[in-house]
Amino acid sequence: MTQANARLDTQSRFPDPDRAYRALIDAHRGLSDEESAALNSRLILILANQIGDHDIFEQAIALARRSTPDQ
Repeated sequence: MTQANARLDTQSRFPDPDRAYRALIDAHRGLSDEESAALNSRLILILANQIGDHDIFEQAIALARRSTPDQ
């Protein structure tokens, strides 16, 4: 279900953003760097499927790239 001219919503939609952050940090606790990277990859693909919109997903990738240090 792709929407024409869809825009990435960057406003927090979580009632408690800190809870979401803690859940993400806790999910990585005790993992090796490789396991952590694999978890991130799986999580990204699961959430991308939930979004279901290539344009929005590509906008999110571009935003993440711009937010990366040394870029």
